[in-house]
Amino acid sequence: MKVIVLGAGVIGVTSAWYLAKAGHEVTVIDRQPGPALETSYANAGEISPGYSSPWAAPGIPLKAMKWMFQRHAPLVLQPRLDMHRLGWLAQMLANCTSAAYAVNKSRMVRIAEYSRDCLGDLRAETGIHYDERTQGTLQVFRKQEQMDGAGKDIEVLRADGVPFEVLDRAGCIAAEPGLAKSADMIVGGLRLPGDETGDCFKFTNNLSDMAAALGVTFRWGVTIEELEAEGGRISAVRTDQGRMTADRYVLAMGPHSPLMVRHLGLKLPIYPLKGYSLTIPIEDESLAPVSTVMDETYKVAITRLGDRIRVGGLAEIAGYDLSLNDRRRATLTKSVTDLFGGSGDPAKAEFWTGLRPMTPDGTPIVGATPIANLFLNTGHGTLGWTMSAGSGRLLADLISGRKPDIEFADLGYARYQKGAKAQLGKAMQPARA
Repeated sequence: MKVIVLGAGVIGVTSAWYLAKAGHEVTVIDRQPGPALETSYANAGEISPGYSSPWAAPGIPLKAMKWMFQRHAPLVLQPRLDMHRLGWLAQMLANCTSAAYAVNKSRMVRIAEYSRDCLGDLRAETGIHYDERTQGTLQVFRKQEQMDGAGKDIEVLRADGVPFEVLDRAGCIAAEPGLAKSADMIVGGLRLPGDETGDCFKFTNNLSDMAAALGVTFRWGVTIEELEAEGGRISAVRTDQGRMTADRYVLAMGPHSPLMVRHLGLKLPIYPLKGYSLTIPIEDESLAPVSTVMDETYKVAITRLGDRIRVGGLAEIAGYDLSLNDRRRATLTKSVTDLFGGSGDPAKAEFWTGLRPMTPDGTPIVGATPIANLFLNTGHGTLGWTMSAGSGRLLADLISGRKPDIEFADLGYARYQKGAKAQLGKAMQPARA
């Protein structure tokens, strides 16, 4: 079949790769001059299936209120009257129960673990490199109450068969020797030895080259204006360079996905959660992290990427604003200098911000829609890099009519659907001239 993939971040490119491997004729459209230049450009660099957890968790509403008065808050809500935001926040709050958290985390871990396996297979098949490391992830707790609160996550990890280690202070330093200078700041940690790290930007660019060699066509600098629909199907993609048609269409536009299908009656509960990162050149390797260290206090990931340290995290609910905020830079700087002071100079860092496509339950939306030939691969939140390979392969299997390797029904749009006929909306109307 002819398939058009909308978006060339890590999700769009992995989708294109697996679709091409399945024998389809694939075209990828993106407004940027190359791959991975928006959300996928400078993310935290961690591939952490076991730490795949929804932001909606018991106790988050109370914590969020406290964070409002903290200088280095991991979550910031910018004041703005926005009905889409209010609706999304209401849905997120509804998921802040123990029962919902367990269900959401379990399915997030399922797709993330599958994705890590798919990435390993892809790496073995292609020899792709992206500053990859397979040395695990360490979640560091500065307070005993944080360590005690990890019990609910450990229960899910145990139930899903994910290997883990609960470490004391000495164990943390053994796993990450660079923490020795900050030993008095930590009480312990939770380590997942099966987790990985890597540069998402390098991966996406290298994979796009490999996909092009398979026959995938990339259309750069093309602005997608609208999906045209007729008779319950997408009839064309209208762009600033003309109309394009295919048999199947894949929406992988991250935080912009809801805007692209709103006129069709599809209500995607995805909100742009703004995140930040620093990329710091390493000056003293002995003081740098070996893999990824998650600073639980600030919700910041500190990751080794070759000769650089990527410090990424935070969440700012500010709509589609991409301005850089110096207060967020200060929080990232504090986290990395607290734990790995002297490893590099944060003043020399590249400071970046991007928008994560967050669903209220934390789970991505992968699969079919009520519109017969439109498929979704979006809503991965902070875990697009972690879930990319598995999501791409799952999507390709569904489009190809093959049975996926994992359970997928609860990963699709249907969990938000209140009746397919009601959701079709304008998609049932004749296409625009």
